[in-house]
Amino acid sequence: MNIALIAHDAKKELMVQFCIAYCGVLSKHTLLATGTTGKLVSESTGLQIIKFLAGSQGGSQQIASRIGCDEIDLLLLFRDPLNPKPNEPDENVLLRLCDVHNIPVATNIATAEMLIHGLERGDLDWREIVHNK
Repeated sequence: MNIALIAHDAKKELMVQFCIAYCGVLSKHTLLATGTTGKLVSESTGLQIIKFLAGSQGGSQQIASRIGCDEIDLLLLFRDPLNPKPNEPDENVLLRLCDVHNIPVATNIATAEMLIHGLERGDLDWREIVHNK
């Protein structure tokens, strides 16, 4: 599966800790991330990550275009809803595209953990079934 990682500034450390905790699961998949998030996660975990531009420089739009082309299977978007900054990417486009393309998305740690456990069990292989019909 292709898993995209995006984290607002206040949530980048949480994303790093999440990826450290689930490194074994994540290492079995292709990871893509906005620039800074990808750099931090890669440096902390050793995971191979395809890095796009920083979110504020268009990285989120690059990931959005991949979602629109059915090249992303899961999105982990750790956002800071209480303190959004003007330079942080607007997640509405990403969330809308995930809805249109039926992509599982987590915007917080609790949902991310549920999805990652489902991924580990094989519960998220539904895209394989849909695309093979």
